[in-house]
Amino acid sequence: MSDTLTVRKIGNSHGVILPKAELDKLGVGEGDKLFVVHTPGGLRLTAYDSDFAKAMEAARDFMHRHRDSLRELAK
Repeated sequence: MSDTLTVRKIGNSHGVILPKAELDKLGVGEGDKLFVVHTPGGLRLTAYDSDFAKAMEAARDFMHRHRDSLRELAK
């Protein structure tokens, strides 16, 4: 995508409007959810995948419960 997007005020928030062609490439439409992933190069948008979201939540929970052990292993 080489177009520039403008940040706009939407209610009490701010947002950008994605062109229809980009939404089609992601396979999403109105009301669908997107993952926002922070990368070294900026943000990456991907279509929401409920199975992946559940797996990530389980991983976060595991890492939180075992954070002391993981910290020791990282030394």
